[in-house]
Amino acid sequence: MSSDRRLDRRAVLGAGLAATVATLAGCGDKGDPAGGTPSGSAEAAAADGATGDTAGGGAGLGPASASASAPGQQVLAAPYSGKLVEILQQYLVPTSANPKHPGYAGAVVLTNVGGKVTTHAAVGDALRYGSGAVELPAKSRVAMRPDSIFDVASVTKIFTTILAVQQADRGKLDLSAPVAQYLPAFDGPGKAAVTVQMLLTHTSGLPVGPSIPETSKQPDVTARWNSIIATPLADGVAAGSLFRYTSLGLLLTQKILEKITGKPLDQQVKNDITGPLGLRDTGFKPLGWLSAADKANRLVATDARTSRGLLRGTVHDDICNVLGGVAGSAGIFTTAADLSVIGQMLLGGGQYNGKRLISDGAVRNMFTNKNAGLPATDVDRPNRTSTHGIGFELDQPWFMGRLAGPGTFGHTGFTGCELVVEPRRRLVLVLLTNRAHPNWSWANPDPTRVAVADAIAAAMP
Repeated sequence: MSSDRRLDRRAVLGAGLAATVATLAGCGDKGDPAGGTPSGSAEAAAADGATGDTAGGGAGLGPASASASAPGQQVLAAPYSGKLVEILQQYLVPTSANPKHPGYAGAVVLTNVGGKVTTHAAVGDALRYGSGAVELPAKSRVAMRPDSIFDVASVTKIFTTILAVQQADRGKLDLSAPVAQYLPAFDGPGKAAVTVQMLLTHTSGLPVGPSIPETSKQPDVTARWNSIIATPLADGVAAGSLFRYTSLGLLLTQKILEKITGKPLDQQVKNDITGPLGLRDTGFKPLGWLSAADKANRLVATDARTSRGLLRGTVHDDICNVLGGVAGSAGIFTTAADLSVIGQMLLGGGQYNGKRLISDGAVRNMFTNKNAGLPATDVDRPNRTSTHGIGFELDQPWFMGRLAGPGTFGHTGFTGCELVVEPRRRLVLVLLTNRAHPNWSWANPDPTRVAVADAIAAAMP
């Protein structure tokens, strides 16, 4: 587990940080899958502004033209790129703040500024532990790559939000309408006052999530959904009175969208988001659409210690799992490059590469604080505020660090992933870690998030 062993295994260019960065840049070129990312995908587009050609596993540090790059190649073109890699390396081993375990087995970071990728780097391993959280021998591990595919957990919520805003744009969904207007089974004390927008701003009064035991014991998926819809409001909490982050809001939004469109959520994501944007490495249940080579070389592992065994390509979230792998709150698998396109689309007012997904006015509305004056409750993050747009966190230093500000928006995922967009700097930041591999309780992902954000903020005042 030592850092010396890790660097010895990959170091080929000498000592010092520059050598370490260049060495790590080579790891993305190991075992490129035969059926790799198709030409024209977001991975290929992300290479714009990349470093020079790799040779023998190494990489230059100077910027080169897009034609010199390839899917999966490292990009180290910004003055802060080396610092970001250094930060990510620090959490590959235990720290003084977390002395018993590493922060994660591996990570990928991508920064895009003004439409140009300035950093796209990978460190560590996509797979390091087998079932039972047993550390694998070096020959059995899988190195992290820039184009590795992650279970991004609650980052899925931004895809569900985009779909909801699209339907509102089309006049098929009224965000101010009661949820019961679309889901008559959503009844019970206080629930008539819950609007669709409250589901997306986490002010519905619902508890933090469905009961896993209660949901799991239902005989089939239909019964599980019925149980979710029947969930009562939290004791003593009225609709619209409190911010409490909850997965239930986006699960219910999923059911509303499926009723409006007559299509399952995964088909909506494909038709209305990933298809138009050309995101070929994004979707639910990747074991059904990845090639054998990509499954072996690009999938990032999560849990390895539960009764479900090693999870790699199977969703980590228990509720999503018992619902069949597709949920409005979790279940999306994606790459840093694909996720950065979502950020660029939103930064572009709902448009990307000539494709408009959302109206400019709807995007502005999404990133207007809807919870002004409301209290917030979060046991795990007591400094969290209620500041929230439609489906997105706004101005939250607990994960945005010094990038936080009135215009900054983003979202995190339980597995250690995040998207942060800072409009003033024209910045899209994607940080993906596998902190849930092999055990999510080993480390808090927030210190890494803040350290990366602070380093970028310092370099881009």
